[in-house]
Amino acid sequence: MASYRSIGSCMRQVYFRNSRQFAELSRNLGQKRLLSNAASQPKPSNGPSTLKLAVLGTTLGATGGTVYSLYLNWKDKNSHMEHERTPPAIINEFPSSVKITKRFVNPKDTSGLDITLFQFQTCPFCCKVRAFLDFMGLSYKVVEVDAVLRQDIKWSEVKKVPMVLIRQRDGRYVQMSDSSAIISLIATYLNDKKIDIGELAQYYPAISFFDDNQKKKHDIMNKYFLMFQDHTPKGHTKELEELERKWRTWADSHLVHLISPNCYQSLGEAFETFEWFSQAGEWDIHFPKWERDLMVYVGATAMWGIAKILKKRHQLTDDVRSHIYDACNKWTKELEKRNTKFLGGKQPNLADLSIYGVLSREWFYSVKQLIQQNRGNLIRERIEGEMPNMLTAITN
Repeated sequence: MASYRSIGSCMRQVYFRNSRQFAELSRNLGQKRLLSNAASQPKPSNGPSTLKLAVLGTTLGATGGTVYSLYLNWKDKNSHMEHERTPPAIINEFPSSVKITKRFVNPKDTSGLDITLFQFQTCPFCCKVRAFLDFMGLSYKVVEVDAVLRQDIKWSEVKKVPMVLIRQRDGRYVQMSDSSAIISLIATYLNDKKIDIGELAQYYPAISFFDDNQKKKHDIMNKYFLMFQDHTPKGHTKELEELERKWRTWADSHLVHLISPNCYQSLGEAFETFEWFSQAGEWDIHFPKWERDLMVYVGATAMWGIAKILKKRHQLTDDVRSHIYDACNKWTKELEKRNTKFLGGKQPNLADLSIYGVLSREWFYSVKQLIQQNRGNLIRERIEGEMPNMLTAITN
């Protein structure tokens, strides 16, 4: 746990001291090969033989076809896009097999929302969603998902967390995945509660597309956008919205990917980390021992391998910790440049909460030595001080 806490210590110390957009959708047009067959025998002649003419014609035809195909590929690179759009799923009834592990109740919550969050307790993306829900003072239920077997989401076509089920006015449930899309959807609803949450969810469809390497990708459209309609909040400007989206995207596309390479540098660290996850997520309470052990040993081994892949993919040096410092310094310099308490000004905006959520995973709270010696704790208190203090946890 020492190594895991150490990176948490470093991240907190630097962070509190101070879009990416969709990949271009394109698909290359396949080149058509011209086939030629010289069937007849050449006849003696003073002019070019039939065979020579056939070869010449084939060569010219193939060259012309290739050039034309390349021209079409260049011309239509941006316009010929093969993609699919799928609206959020609507569930008629709450899955009967799902076990609610915790409830967070705010007696002063007037949103009218019935939210169930499917999560891994220590997943940074799940922490983002919880930070937002807590800051907004929303009541919600939690389902702790087995990270290996994922039995509590077997009913779902989407097999990743965080995921939410939110009750619509007609009694059915809209299903939304992706932490940023979940936050944007709920924030949009809270800005104008006249529109049903299920109707707003249609603005955030899942989309599949091909990147420049012809690999199929999946994402959520508009996930960094709030649909204000005619009810733009007071003080919001286009500049502030773009800045918020920029840093929300940065948290997802860069900051979060620096964590695993730091936490799983060796197989021993990976096992130590997952033992801590087990404690933080109360796996011994919510899962049988065999399942808990499976989550620890399989999960640790998998994340150790994934950390190596992420390190290579994001071109991190062996001094992976320095990248955390660099990233957090970049964020805090932005705050210093704006000379504001938060990126959102006097109040945290969605970028503040996203970055805070990524950096406030459970193990931060065990880093006792830093609480006394850096501003990290002060900033954490500022944000948490803004959260309604009547929020209570009820464990089933």
